[in-house]
Amino acid sequence: MEPMLSDLPTLSDAEVRRYARHLNIPGFGPEAQRKLKAARVLVIGAGGLGSPVCLYLAAAGVGYLRLVDADKVELSNLQRQVLHGESDIGRAKTESAAARLQEINPHVRVEQVPDVFSASNAMSLADGCDVIIDGTDNFPTRYLSNDVAVWNRIPNVYGSILRFDGQVSVFAPHLDGPCYRCMAPIPPKPGLVPTCAEGGVLGVLPGIVGSMQALEAIKLITGLGAPLIGRLLHVDTLAMAFRTFKLKRDPDCVVCGPNPSITEPIDYDGFCGVPKHSPSMNTLNVVELKKLRDAKDEHFLIDVRQPDEWQACNLPGAVLIPLAEVPERAHEIPQDKRIIVHCKAGGRSARACTWLLENGFSDVWNVEGGMDAWLQTHGQP
Repeated sequence: MEPMLSDLPTLSDAEVRRYARHLNIPGFGPEAQRKLKAARVLVIGAGGLGSPVCLYLAAAGVGYLRLVDADKVELSNLQRQVLHGESDIGRAKTESAAARLQEINPHVRVEQVPDVFSASNAMSLADGCDVIIDGTDNFPTRYLSNDVAVWNRIPNVYGSILRFDGQVSVFAPHLDGPCYRCMAPIPPKPGLVPTCAEGGVLGVLPGIVGSMQALEAIKLITGLGAPLIGRLLHVDTLAMAFRTFKLKRDPDCVVCGPNPSITEPIDYDGFCGVPKHSPSMNTLNVVELKKLRDAKDEHFLIDVRQPDEWQACNLPGAVLIPLAEVPERAHEIPQDKRIIVHCKAGGRSARACTWLLENGFSDVWNVEGGMDAWLQTHGQP
């Protein structure tokens, strides 16, 4: 139920001056600004999409931002993640973001949650929020944020980016729209859809898509305009072309349908093709890997990152076989040696290890934490 005007917070003299250009818009005025001040928004991810989302929501005067991200700032982030600067490298993204947002607007409260959005905390993080904004690039979080939004009757502002293309929508079954599962009931097979780290992304693209997500959140909070409920907006930045697709609810949806089969939070790693460590998948950390290398241990080290990541930094002696090429280049991998696989953070290498184990390779090891952990522990190789 929308709050009565009398229940909305008042604007201070400083806020009236700050938001003067909003207050002068016909049909916007003080009431919409007071709604923004009263709003609580959950932003999942302080990276490429989360940066413009947070910047513009804070500048617009959204009163409370709950920001969830477990990562630290890296040099490779700065090409697109404009919340952070070079002096923030190594700093928690939530901490860096909060400091920047307070500079933009000290009237906005930023709650830092330096953690992974997971089944164990998703419901509590969504509690009390008016809008959820998914600023991540992985399918497990998309499905989990969708489910939590459905159960809590909170609009879920979706955005995705890859290379030169982006998408935006608002999933809200309680507002007569579909949920994310209605559009994508079955996740893609492992390795079929690359992440931004694997496939790359033009730095300005998340600025465009994230700004649209912020705009959709403002429309939902203020009640102005027509949010993208039941519509998917696709942007092709190379052609500068926008297309809108209609989305319908799935009457048999397992979450928002009349007879849901999923009724509580689930960590979707396995469901979305991101394998968890299993007894058959050996693992080692970067300290153990360095000891093996120093001892001249006989092994075959595979780097499954992309060529641009390899060129930026690589372990001497490793063989570059990007994840998507592992099946067609499996003949290059010896059967009589220990096979050690690494990537940036351990996710792609786990998928490669799973494929190798399922296709006749036995002595396969995944490097926990990947190159990120190596750099943090040992520095540049």
